[in-house]
Amino acid sequence: MSKPVGLLTLQGDYEKHRQTFAALGRETCGVRRPDELDRVSCLVIPGGESTTLSRLIDRIGLREPLRRFAADHPVMGTCAGLIMLAGALEGEEESDFGVKPLGLLDCTVLRNGYGRQIDSFTAPVAAGGLGAAEPPFAAVFIRAPRITAVGPGAEVVARHGEEPVAVRQGRLLGLTFHPELTDDLRIHRAFLDLAGSV
Repeated sequence: MSKPVGLLTLQGDYEKHRQTFAALGRETCGVRRPDELDRVSCLVIPGGESTTLSRLIDRIGLREPLRRFAADHPVMGTCAGLIMLAGALEGEEESDFGVKPLGLLDCTVLRNGYGRQIDSFTAPVAAGGLGAAEPPFAAVFIRAPRITAVGPGAEVVARHGEEPVAVRQGRLLGLTFHPELTDDLRIHRAFLDLAGSV
């Protein structure tokens, strides 16, 4: 029996991810401490508030354990989770008070690139690279980040119009939107496929 799917439960909308994986018949396990990474086969870093998430990761001592885990385990980051996975943030100097990304995905991200909470929207996304080509995935964007640059190490696997909204690098997957806020299970299923039998 494979290990459960890990959900980083420090902050954010991890409960919706749990419900989605349950609909796919997969058990989940909350991760709040470094040693709990040993219990899971893969990990989801959910949406939420990226500044708070970054500070909690450092306060608990999860930064280096997360990097080590991501070196040989699948990780999916949604919205703020993508911000944490990103290689760089556009227009921000790293400081003791800002967000410090983990530097795992070869892409640059602009926080709140689609606007404030009031600018949230749902839009069709062409996600053929995630096995969700037809019909388009109805993606929910809430204070969503924008992917402003993608390096050679990463591959764009979903687009909104011409704009990249999901990137993959090996077994790492970052999305600007919230797939857990729909009844469409395809993207979570694609992540499980990416995770394979680990």
